[in-house]
Amino acid sequence: MRIALIAAQGQLTSAAQQDGQSAQPVALARALAGHGHRVTLYTRRESANCARTAILGGGLSVEHIAAGPARPLPAEHVARYMPELAAYLSDRWRIKSPDIVHAFSWTSGLAAIGAVRGTDIPVLQTFESLASAERRQLRNADISASRVKLEAAIGRTVAGVLAASSDEADELARLAVPKSAIRIIPAGIDTDVFTPDGERAERGSKSRLVAFAPAGTTRGLESAVRTLTQLPEAELVIVGGPDTRHLPRTGPFRDLTQLATALGVRSRITFAGDVGQADLAALLRSADVMISASAYEPDGTAAIQAMACGTPAVVSAVGGHTDAVVDGITGLLVAPEHPAMLAHRVRGLLARPSLLQAYGIAAADRARSRYAVDRIGQETVAAYERCLRARSAAVEAVEDELTGSEAEVDLRQAAAFA
Repeated sequence: MRIALIAAQGQLTSAAQQDGQSAQPVALARALAGHGHRVTLYTRRESANCARTAILGGGLSVEHIAAGPARPLPAEHVARYMPELAAYLSDRWRIKSPDIVHAFSWTSGLAAIGAVRGTDIPVLQTFESLASAERRQLRNADISASRVKLEAAIGRTVAGVLAASSDEADELARLAVPKSAIRIIPAGIDTDVFTPDGERAERGSKSRLVAFAPAGTTRGLESAVRTLTQLPEAELVIVGGPDTRHLPRTGPFRDLTQLATALGVRSRITFAGDVGQADLAALLRSADVMISASAYEPDGTAAIQAMACGTPAVVSAVGGHTDAVVDGITGLLVAPEHPAMLAHRVRGLLARPSLLQAYGIAAADRARSRYAVDRIGQETVAAYERCLRARSAAVEAVEDELTGSEAEVDLRQAAAFA
């Protein structure tokens, strides 16, 4: 199968680096290519220095396309240049078209729909995050109404939508995306890297908690910091965003450090910054618990990575967390933005090492069996094949209808002649 993956906002450039944290499109592309499919990743060029094309492995290549200025842009600005990206792809595919197109993010969906216009190439969509959910769950979120409308229109236009969680599937249904077009296929992780076996990061005698800065933001981290006030024997390592040496002098991370100082817990917090996959796995193995108090978590990838390393997750019962964490078996679910509850549940786990170990074993087993990227690749291919079968059935139905109409014309002509 020839597969085109579109990730318009440049996730592919950094994700293609060997020491970088693999983005979902690249991880999926590698899995698909590993099963013998020919995969091309298309992304908007964000640097004047990057190569136009690159080979990432057998059957897998990436193309950086000039569409707008060669620098990172906010999604709303990227959307302005999607007609250029769509025009390039449309011309490119006149020579040799893919069997199926898979778009990541709403901007990529705009490009994909424009590129296949006038053809019968099916498009599948992965939104990664839905504006309607962000507006409802995140306070002070600057989400445009036009993005909400565009995502709804894209969802109703494409051949299928791959939702990362049950919550996202419900949200898509509220946007009037047909339920028959929705398939729940979560983001996958590399279970060869994220595994309980391997090196562990150095640590001291304190219990170690790990939290993530989602997409480089401080979402949910204020509650994580406040949790430390009730866990005097614990330290907190924050992954993502700036590291300790490069904390900004203004902005949300500065506010977070000031809060930690005011609460008297700053000395027990480490800002690790962006961490490569191998180092991240080592850090997660060294942790006792992964925590999250975020009110919005579209895919739960961070919790799944921790679980795969044998580290239980105590996380907010939202989004991808509710699918990934089996409460009381692989970890614990708590109310979002509720530091007192989070501290209470973590303290209970830390006080029972045997239970913590049991959760860790169950967590690793669940992550390996359900979220391995190879399995996710197989499920994605099944979704592709379903769309292709539906297209073939539709073409056959049209052909049958035309044949029937022609036969009726022939009968009428014969009757008239007789």
